[in-house]
Amino acid sequence: MEQQIIVRVAHSGDVHYSITITDEMASSAKARGTGIAKRSPEYVAKKIEEGKAVIAHTEDGTWVGFCYIEAWQHGQFVANSGLIVSPAFRKSGIAKKIKQTIFQLSREKYPNAKLFGLTTGLAVMKINSELGYEPVTYSELTDDEEFWAGCKSCVNYEILMSKDRKNCMCTAMLYEPQNAITTVQQQEKDLKSKLLNWFRKNK
Repeated sequence: MEQQIIVRVAHSGDVHYSITITDEMASSAKARGTGIAKRSPEYVAKKIEEGKAVIAHTEDGTWVGFCYIEAWQHGQFVANSGLIVSPAFRKSGIAKKIKQTIFQLSREKYPNAKLFGLTTGLAVMKINSELGYEPVTYSELTDDEEFWAGCKSCVNYEILMSKDRKNCMCTAMLYEPQNAITTVQQQEKDLKSKLLNWFRKNK
């Protein structure tokens, strides 16, 4: 019988997964031939203890996936970073569930922040689009030097710097809370308009 996968906000009892998570992050980046900001087990453990991470595991405790929150410019910008899924559980839809959960956690903790991400993965871009992210230029992201310093471990870092941090191999995506509210309000107006038209035609 296939085990159920549990996706939830991580807590201090999950710290023991830290080494497994960072090892998989490193091997996955190497296999793709791309770089990500390297994180230590201690850094991941801190995110877990702070309640700023989402973890996925089977009922028997087998690690499945992970993602964490990073805040920049005093919480004005938030990134959902380090999304990783164990090779045995890829293409199962679990990455989408993790992204949805970390997105909701980010909105709860930083309701007014702009959520952003840099990615080369088409699957992640699709998930982000469904959550309301839109492609943007790098100039719309945080200008926090610490964030950009995280790109130094990427194989494409020289490309990024040669272009004055204006673009690179990654696609930048941004979710703005105010725009999202406007979109929902517009959808409600469109629905009301359609209903009114339907009633008028069917009197």
